[in-house]
This record gives sequence, structure tokens and C-alpha cells, in this order.
Amino acid sequence: LSISRPLFAPLHAERFQQALRQLPEGLDPACYLSTRPNAGHQAHREAGADWLKICGLEVPPERILMTNGVSHGLSAALTALARPGDIVVAENVTHHLLVPACASLGLTLAGLETDGDGMLPDALEEYCRKHSPKMLFLLPSLANATAGMMPEARRRALVEVARRHDLLIIENDALGPVADDRPEPVAALAPERTVYLTSFTKCTLPGLRAGYLAAPEHLLPALTGRIVVFSWMATPLMGELASRWVQDGTALELARWQRHALAERHAIAAEVLQGWDWQGHPAALHLWLPLQNGWTSEGFAAYARQLQVSVAPDTPFLAPRVPPQNAVRVSLGSVQDPARFRQAMELLAGMLRQPPEGAASLAF
Repeated sequence: LSISRPLFAPLHAERFQQALRQLPEGLDPACYLSTRPNAGHQAHREAGADWLKICGLEVPPERILMTNGVSHGLSAALTALARPGDIVVAENVTHHLLVPACASLGLTLAGLETDGDGMLPDALEEYCRKHSPKMLFLLPSLANATAGMMPEARRRALVEVARRHDLLIIENDALGPVADDRPEPVAALAPERTVYLTSFTKCTLPGLRAGYLAAPEHLLPALTGRIVVFSWMATPLMGELASRWVQDGTALELARWQRHALAERHAIAAEVLQGWDWQGHPAALHLWLPLQNGWTSEGFAAYARQLQVSVAPDTPFLAPRVPPQNAVRVSLGSVQDPARFRQAMELLAGMLRQPPEGAASLAF
């Protein structure tokens, strides 16, 4: 339960095999013969505009760049728009790839205080007055790792602070339309300063490494240049497959399937963890589980591993200098069999109810 990945069923294999069989039909030879355009083929960017509309964002194809996923887009954005020594602000518990990315690029990552709705606008305001950060990283919908859903009022409040202090915003929206109750993206509220990232990896298939980066026009040359540096261009055949799935409705079908399947897993978790304090959302790929009874995050994860259940400790998700949160992230999609998932959750619940020295009697 340590890897955050979507659920799948025979439906996914059927759709993927069908797509591969049909791929040669009407395929533009430029998808396998050309190394241009670096921003992505026009038809793929047009399909991207259609998908972003489903995600709640109206963006013309000309402002969309093809990527090999959100991580690819994040690397391009950080290297294009920040320089060593610049400060990136994020929530104190943030995406586990942002931490090493900033460290490797010589960027200072600052984790700010949050509440149940996400980053506190007052904390951002105070930090901006004292330190003049360059960039704000947000994962407002189904946050990794806390599964939080930032309400619209909080999104607007953070945008106001970002405008006041001229912050660029990177918005990670990896699950796209999986949650049907989410507010509009931050990029829709602040299109002039937001780099928006999404992909199909979390909402359809992990192997479909195709995604979109939407940005203000004045940032596109620098962002395109970084995509060239990292991969020359996003893989056109993946972009073609994604485009066809957007056009024929398969992508939305699989996203809706994912929503339903995750809701069922969420219900199992809620039943097993009844009476316990935890954070989750019916459309999230994971839940955030605070610990008590003397457990530490690393100790809980290590003991669970001995019992053949793997969970993610809080350490990779903590911004520098943020104290331990004494929680673990539990993936809802790593175990495909619902009975085994329930069994694993019941074992974790048993661990929660007693101190470390009392957990020796448990077994998977």
C-alpha cells in the first residue's frame, strides 16, 4: 500500500489492446518519422484543449505543450522559471518528487503551515513579506500525500497573495476529472501566472505516459526549451493514443471508472478505520493516517513491512525543516483484490490500536 497508483480491471486491458490494434489506422507518419514540433503535434494539442476543458480549464491549443507526464512537466517548469537560490513555497506536507527536484536544482523549498483546507493564506503572506519567494507550488485537488481537496475560497485567497507578490504558480492536477466535486483549477483563477500540469497516468493507466502543460503565452518559449533539453519532445505515439482516447471518450470512461472504484476502496477504509482520525476523499488514490499510541511514522512503516504490508512513511513528503507529522500514506489502489485490501487495512487498524510492543501478535 506504499505506491500511489490507480486501480484497473479487464476493461483497461481491453481498451489498451484495442487502441494498439487501431493505432496504425490513419496514423500521421510524422508521429514516427519527425522530431518536430517540440511543443507537440497540433492535433495532440487540440485534443489536450478538449481534455483540459473536461478538467475545468479553457485553454487554446497554442498554450498547451505535450509532456511525458506531470513529473516531466514539473522538471521543465522548475528549470525554466527558477534559478539556483530562488525560493519555492509549498505546503509543509507536499509532493515527494518536489523535495528532491528542488534540492538537485539548488532551489530553496519552504514548507508553509496548513489547516484542513490547505496552505494558510496568512502564512504565505507573511513568508512573502520576509523572503520574496519566486514560485508557489500547489496540489489543490486530492493532494499527495494528504488527499486534501482545497475549497474555492482558499484557492482564491492564495491567488490574491500570489498576485500581490508576483509569484509564479505551478499547479499539479494529476488526477484531472476523477473527483467530480472539485472547484475549478487554480489556473482558471490566475491564468496569467499559472503553469498547469496534468496527465493520464493516475486517472487511466500508469503506462500511458502522456500529459499536458498549459501556461501563459510569455512563458511558453522557456518551457518548450526545457522540454527539448530533457526529451527533445514528448513521445508522439503516446500523445496519439491519448488524443484518440480523449476524442472517442475512452479517457473519460476510464476516469469515471476510477472514480467509482476508488469510492469503493474509500468505503472499505472508512469501515475498517471507523472511530479513528484519518484524512481521505472518495476519489483519492490514498489516505493520510495519523498515528498514536507511541508509533512513529518510520517505526509503523517498518513494522507493517515485517507483516508484509507496505505503507509510505511521512518522511519523503516533508519539506525541509518541517518536523515529522507522525503519519503514513496508505495507497488505495496498489492492491487490486478488494479482499486482500480489506485484510491489509484490518492489520493496519490492529496496529493503530496498540503500542509497538503490543503488535507482535498481529499477522497478515
